[in-house]
Amino acid sequence: MINKPYDLEERTFLFAKDCRLYIKTLTTTISNIEDGKQLARSSGSVGANYIEANEKLGDKDLIFRLKISRKEAKESKYWLRLLQELNPEQKNHSESLLYEIEELRKILSAIITKTSK
Repeated sequence: MINKPYDLEERTFLFAKDCRLYIKTLTTTISNIEDGKQLARSSGSVGANYIEANEKLGDKDLIFRLKISRKEAKESKYWLRLLQELNPEQKNHSESLLYEIEELRKILSAIITKTSK
């Protein structure tokens, strides 16, 4: 496994970038275009909302932003799974993205749990 950056802002940025690179490899079909747009949006929102969480206005705002980030991670996983099913020739690439988004979701959940206490 490749060493991942400890900085979560950087890690979420790299995930969004890798999703865009993955989308570029897909064949041009209506479903790949539409699902790819959804993945591009949600994957970018994971990091964007995490950055907003770091600029919190209070603990409630922090938790709210982190939950949005986690929600976007779950959505990204959905679109990745759908694209993977329809593009089995890209399975190696999508598998690594699915692994990473699940790791990010777990990290976000852990932060939410610790912050909520």
